[in-house]
Amino acid sequence: MTPDEMEERFIALESLSAEYERAIKDLSQIVAQQATQIDRLKRDLFFLIQNFDPGAQVRSLSEETPPPHY
Repeated sequence: MTPDEMEERFIALESLSAEYERAIKDLSQIVAQQATQIDRLKRDLFFLIQNFDPGAQVRSLSEETPPPHY
């Protein structure tokens, strides 16, 4: 293998490595965002479970007050 071929292969490997680093960084950011969202959803679910009143009655749609824009 000639020095020029080795240099071309080395450059190709560096480019591939840079692409992998970029992909890993992007995926890491996505995972962090999803973890934040999951934590928020867990808190919301915990709040809903704590405040759920099984004795509360649900009104039918005909008994509901219509929104103000009607």
